[in-house]
Amino acid sequence: MGCGLWVKRVFGTSGRPYIRGVQDFRGLEVWQESIDLAVAVYALTSRFPRTERFALGLQMRRASVSVSSNIAEGAGRNGPAEFAHFLSIAAGSASELDSQLHLAVRLGYSIPQRTLDEVEILRRRIVALRSRVLRP
Repeated sequence: MGCGLWVKRVFGTSGRPYIRGVQDFRGLEVWQESIDLAVAVYALTSRFPRTERFALGLQMRRASVSVSSNIAEGAGRNGPAEFAHFLSIAAGSASELDSQLHLAVRLGYSIPQRTLDEVEILRRRIVALRSRVLRP
């Protein structure tokens, strides 16, 4: 399959060409959703007690930012194999965030069920995109 078809299948019809490994990640729904999730995590952790904001809250913020950052970095790399590698890292960061959110619930912090669900849905979508990227 030619490079142009790979881009069209994976990235949609943004009309922006894949040139020397650079692709506009902003058009990827999983990237947009990961940004939305990071914003939600920042809002949630801002309500944590001061001592927790710089412990668990900071870890949660870093994990949430890592999801979108790895999607973006992978999209800017040199083809599907590297993109898939960074999607794996992004999925791992989503799993890390999921674990941290569950810990926060166990510690008595108010975490909406919707947020817990969104993290899992996003992780699954990243894994699905990785599978599509690697498909011959």
